Amino acid sequence: MSTVQETFATTKSPSTELPAGKSNALGRNLSLLILLVMLVVPLFVRNFVIFQITMVLIYGIAVLALNILTGGSGQFSLGQSAFYALGAYTSGILMEHLGVNYALTLPVAGMVCFAAGFLFGFPALRLSGIYLALATFALAVAMPQLLKLGIFEHWTGGVQGLVVTKPDAPFDLPISQDAWLYYFTLAVTLVIYITSIFLLKSRSGRAMMAIRDNEIAASAMGVDVSLYKTLAFGISAGITGIAGGLGAIAVQFVAPDSYTIQLAIALFLGMVVGGVGWLPGSFAGAAFIVFVPNLAEEISKGLSGAFFGVLLLVVIYLVPHGAKQVATFAESLIDKLRKT
Repeated sequence: MSTVQETFATTKSPSTELPAGKSNALGRNLSLLILLVMLVVPLFVRNFVIFQITMVLIYGIAVLALNILTGGSGQFSLGQSAFYALGAYTSGILMEHLGVNYALTLPVAGMVCFAAGFLFGFPALRLSGIYLALATFALAVAMPQLLKLGIFEHWTGGVQGLVVTKPDAPFDLPISQDAWLYYFTLAVTLVIYITSIFLLKSRSGRAMMAIRDNEIAASAMGVDVSLYKTLAFGISAGITGIAGGLGAIAVQFVAPDSYTIQLAIALFLGMVVGGVGWLPGSFAGAAFIVFVPNLAEEISKGLSGAFFGVLLLVVIYLVPHGAKQVATFAESLIDKLRKT
């Protein structure tokens, strides 16, 4: 078995999963703590830091979407950057060319990307494992080139991209644009996060996880494998599209070269660092891909890539199951301290 195949196999191993009750309590407690911190953060930091944390939330949504696809249904994708780009351009075009309110562009971006992901899921039904990952990789590579085509240039701006206007706070609220967009993004994140939890606990979520664990057994039990696999792709793409729309509004600019395969790999890396299948870890993984490259650049601008690689190797070596493993250790340590 190749190294890549072994990597895919280990992400599906039952040993990486927390017991159901412990996982739920762990995720709930950690989520509440993080929410309390996030509500007060803008009161104590500069606008640039607020912008960075906003990007953590946005990438966290995209990583969560990938977690639903991979951790929920067992399908691997290296093409999330394509759906992120599609969502970003949908919001950008609606805002700048059609004058649509920025908040209303997000559900449209989600629906467009859901349709694209659902349709892509049909040919992907014949593929699995590394072959599915390669097919989605091809999608990520092709998307920036498609966005540069002259036929779309009037709407997309071609290689020059499209400038997006950052919204002001409504009702003349005395907060900056960055702070308002942060709280708006936090609200969207909470809605998506809670909805995702209910999704995975629903009948459809259980069907997806049955396919992840054993596709043949799931089919024998009456699960429509084709429907739920394409549905998982559509849901994941739709959530990623909403993240892309938020990213376009936050960055105020969309361009084809902003959504290359490097973004897709970064999102996949965020999922692995956060813990495959553990939704709260999506935001820990997003924080890693936002802050650690900056940390590596501060250590050495000329060797930032090398330092980032070393830091990544250290993290993978010490905590192979990502933030989920760290949280599990912390939970068990707290339990021991309480008993003593």
